[in-house]
Amino acid sequence: MTAMTGSAGCPPNRLAATRDGLHRVAEHILAAARYAASGEIGLVPSPGGFRTPPFGADGRFLAVDGTDLVAGDATAVRRAVLTTIRAAAEFAGITPGTLARVYAPATPLDLDAPLTIDPLAARLLAEWYQLGGQALSRFAAGIPGDQPSSVVLWPEHFDVGISAAAVNYGASPGDEHIAEPYLYAGPHGGPPPGDPAFWNAPFGAARTWRQIGTAAEAAAFFRDARTRVTTPARRTS
Repeated sequence: MTAMTGSAGCPPNRLAATRDGLHRVAEHILAAARYAASGEIGLVPSPGGFRTPPFGADGRFLAVDGTDLVAGDATAVRRAVLTTIRAAAEFAGITPGTLARVYAPATPLDLDAPLTIDPLAARLLAEWYQLGGQALSRFAAGIPGDQPSSVVLWPEHFDVGISAAAVNYGASPGDEHIAEPYLYAGPHGGPPPGDPAFWNAPFGAARTWRQIGTAAEAAAFFRDARTRVTTPARRTS
C-alpha cells in the first residue's frame, strides 16, 4: 500500500488501547516465538498488520491480521481472534514472556488481561506500518553508501525502522510523547543546529500520519532529514 486509505475517524482512546494490545502480542507472542526458535526478535510489516519471518525447520510463521492471530507453515494456516495473551500463546503453541531474557519488555506480561483491539484502529496501524515499510525500503535503496540496515519492526519500541549513517529513520504507531502514528528521523548525536521548524522533537524530527499521506511523501521526509544532517547549515522551507 502506498497511501493511507481511511481510518481517519478512529477515536484516540481506541487507537491507544489497540496499540497497547497489539504491542503486547508483538512482544509476548510473535517475538517470543521467533526468539525461542532462532534467537532473533525482529518482526516485519505485513498486509493487515505484522508478522514474523519464517522460523524453524518447517518455515513456520505467526502474524497479526486485523484482530486475528494467524499461525501457519507450508502446509496449513489457522487463525483465531485475539482475546488474551494466554489464549494466543495456547493457540500458537508457544511460551509467552521469554523476551525477558533479552531485554526488559515494554509491556506487562498479564496473561489474562483482555486484549482490546478495535478493527478500525488495527487497520490504521496496519496501513501505517505498510506505508512506513515501503517508504523506508525506497529510501534505503537510494543511499547504499550509508549502509542502511534492514527494515525491521522492533517489538520493544513497536516501530518499523532502519539505521543508516548514524541516523535512525522510522514509522512509530505513537507513544507517550506523540499520541498519533508518526514518522521520525533521529540523528544519533541529536538534531543538528538550525531550522527548529524541521527539527521539532527532542530526538530529531517527527511528522504525524495526518501530515504524511503517501509512501512517496514519507520517503521525501527521510531524504530531507538526511540532507539536513549531512549539510546542517542548509536552509530550506
